[in-house]
Amino acid sequence: MTQTAHIGGSSVGRVIRTSLVGIGFTIVVVLLLLWLAGVFHRKIDSGGVTASATAARPIGPEVRLVPVQVLRRPLIETAVGSIRAVHESAVASKLLAKVVAVNAQAGQQVKAGDVLVRLDDADLRAQLGQAEAVVAAAQAAREQAQRDFDRIKDLYERDHASKTEYDRVETALKSAVAELERAEQFRAQAQTLLSYATIRSPIDGRVVEKHVEVGDTAQPGQVLVTLYNPERMQLVASVRESLTQRLAVGQTIGVRIDALGKACEGQVSEIVPEAQSASRTFTVKVTGPCPPGVYSGMFGRLMIPLDEQEVLVIPQAAVQRVGQLDIVEVAEPSPAAGTDQSPTLRRRVVRLGQTHGELVEVLSGLRAGEEVAVASS
Repeated sequence: MTQTAHIGGSSVGRVIRTSLVGIGFTIVVVLLLLWLAGVFHRKIDSGGVTASATAARPIGPEVRLVPVQVLRRPLIETAVGSIRAVHESAVASKLLAKVVAVNAQAGQQVKAGDVLVRLDDADLRAQLGQAEAVVAAAQAAREQAQRDFDRIKDLYERDHASKTEYDRVETALKSAVAELERAEQFRAQAQTLLSYATIRSPIDGRVVEKHVEVGDTAQPGQVLVTLYNPERMQLVASVRESLTQRLAVGQTIGVRIDALGKACEGQVSEIVPEAQSASRTFTVKVTGPCPPGVYSGMFGRLMIPLDEQEVLVIPQAAVQRVGQLDIVEVAEPSPAAGTDQSPTLRRRVVRLGQTHGELVEVLSGLRAGEEVAVASS
């Protein structure tokens, strides 16, 4: 019995010691977390920081006060699109022939009529030679038929030739004339086919890309060179159906090219009268003067004016950038009540919007009629 009680007491002691160790470890962990959280650190009085950040200062001679202005401007909605050339041409081959010369490179300026590509024309020149020989033979036959007709006609009029003989030479002359015309048409066809072997530029413009090299075999309908006229560009944009009602053909409208950071104006040249079923948008084309450096395929925005809106603006010189904050100094009445002290300047955080020349839009933080400080020049 005594041994059994001793064993039971030892087990209870071990359980108590284990529990105490676990509780102690837990207390240590909690204290460590509280220390890392800064619970035991001395706190900085936030009231002092606020007072310092917003402390007022008198208005000195080095500053001048400018009122917050109300500016009326149109509300703009944008529609995205791509720059395209008004006159764009894909020059294709009409023959199955080998390419013997390519005189076009990407970016090259060309004039209408300049030779871009030459195809092998040996067979076509032979066909033209044959056609010219046929024309020569038909012309000789026609001249002989004309002489026979004149001779028989003279005899017939003097009653020395029969009507049958006269009809025969007249028919022979008509047949010779028709044969000559057929031969000349055959020659014209051969000349036209021969001209297809020399690919010329149809417009004044710039080469976008060549699609063949010397030694390639051109297929009928295959595009050989793509070019466009850079002097006439347009923005092709997709406009929501609700905004399309505000546009009309001939209307002057703004266009912005993001890659160049420039804006220009153009005229609405075309509104496609059919909406795209997937996006419910209409295709609108705007043409007009564009800044230098605009290329086909560039991203652009169509600036669609809506109703006017009032915005608050202040001079950009009044804004101070402190870290990620935009701060202005605002003239406020002196806090000393019942005194005639001059207004003081107090710093205030504002949220800014778009710029308008030397002015910047204020979205929040100021009211119309308030005055902000600007350094005197």
